[in-house]
Amino acid sequence: MTAPLLRLLHRAVRRLGIDVVRHRPGGHELVRLLTRYEIDLVLDVGARRGEFGAMLRAAGYRGRIVSFEPLPKLRAELSRRAASDGSWSVLPYALGDRAGEAAPDVSGRPGPADALLPMPPGSHRAAAPRTACTGDAIVETRRLDELWEQVTAPGERVFLKLDVLGYEAQVLGGAGEFADQIRGVRIGAPLVPLVEGGKLFDDLLALTRDELGLTLMSLAPGFTDPHDGRMLACELVLLREDASASDPSEAVPAQVAYTA
Repeated sequence: MTAPLLRLLHRAVRRLGIDVVRHRPGGHELVRLLTRYEIDLVLDVGARRGEFGAMLRAAGYRGRIVSFEPLPKLRAELSRRAASDGSWSVLPYALGDRAGEAAPDVSGRPGPADALLPMPPGSHRAAAPRTACTGDAIVETRRLDELWEQVTAPGERVFLKLDVLGYEAQVLGGAGEFADQIRGVRIGAPLVPLVEGGKLFDDLLALTRDELGLTLMSLAPGFTDPHDGRMLACELVLLREDASASDPSEAVPAQVAYTA
């Protein structure tokens, strides 16, 4: 897309309350939203080595982070990363809609989350062969509502980041009676089936927007098939508009990211 055409598009969609921004690595746009909506606790579900928490800190977020990572090797790296940060804690659980044990497909790469649902051969493995299962592990699963009073303090504004590859609905379902206290989510939304039984973009958008009452604030590209360029997943950020923004007189336009 040429620069003049992009400027015309930008001006047109701004009139609709939508801002088109260039997608860049890093979390500055997200932290801007978290700050505006006074988010002071991020629950980092599927934290792996702590990449998301480190990104938030680098972008200026200073609130609390509670990271959930059930796999011991990843959790050891995560714990080392969080050790010097007094506002970052680590718990050894996978979250879902029931307490018990599960055996995720464990992948051998940085990238999308290890899956608690089976990964069929197809788009996901073909596009990212390094994600192929390298072994199984038994992990402890918990419901978020069982842990809510342990991990949150009264009055905290909670933002839920999910990197759980197909298990998003189960994690949100496990929030139970506390679901309406979730002020926002960052969620990966597959456009094609990546795991067996996982919900796709339309269902996840309906779940977060229509059932949880959140408003879409940002959409950014996820990972794509390197063979044909097809996007396989995107990243959604939604927030609850009844949460008091730092300057309620100014509307925050939804952001749609594009790549150069």
